[in-house]
Amino acid sequence: MLSKNQIKLINQLNQKKYRKKHQLFFAEGIKTIKELLNSSYELEILYTTADVLFTQEAKTHLISERELKKISSLTTPQTVLGVFKIPKRKINLPTNLSVVLDGIRDPGNLGTIIRLCDWFGIKQLICSTDSVDCYNPKTIQATMGSLARVEVIYTDLPDFLSKTDLPIYGTFMKGENIYKQNLPEKALIVLGNEANGISSAVEKHINHKITIPQFGEIQETESLNVGTATAIVLSEFLRS
Repeated sequence: MLSKNQIKLINQLNQKKYRKKHQLFFAEGIKTIKELLNSSYELEILYTTADVLFTQEAKTHLISERELKKISSLTTPQTVLGVFKIPKRKINLPTNLSVVLDGIRDPGNLGTIIRLCDWFGIKQLICSTDSVDCYNPKTIQATMGSLARVEVIYTDLPDFLSKTDLPIYGTFMKGENIYKQNLPEKALIVLGNEANGISSAVEKHINHKITIPQFGEIQETESLNVGTATAIVLSEFLRS
């Protein structure tokens, strides 16, 4: 049975300030939980409404569907909810192809990008400090478990970019056609805020401005979704 304090704590973890205070986050769904359990993430406690076999039985507690609804962030709870410890991350200067996000605000977009990094084999995702928290429940849900394999690090981007020896590519509305570039195997790819693009402070460090050209006859679409743009850019870099 869930106590009032347990319910209160998990509900607090919907907010970034409490995730930071307690150094905890929660994830939901059997697939996502299993992915995290098989990674370096450390389980704090796990709640489930079904007799599902997990590797850490001592930390697994059987609860009712009614209790799960009290702690779930989903309209339709998914059988299991796990609370995990937030790991301490140390940033290392990338030596391979890496993605850099400047001011991404939408949790779903970040989750999609984490999943794309996993798909394309990108191990480290570097985010500006004002980007959405990767432990936001909506972000966790959108990653579909890929957070277990992609290390997300938050840092001061201008300072970070000033220290790398890799070429830095940035996505802009007005840039060089990505399909006509000789793209390197090792580089940093910067994608900007959904509404305002890459900030001026970060733009100063970008060596190569690229764009995904429009091919439609009536070119009235303002921009691509940042997740869609990430998929196209990563695909093109790795194809090259």
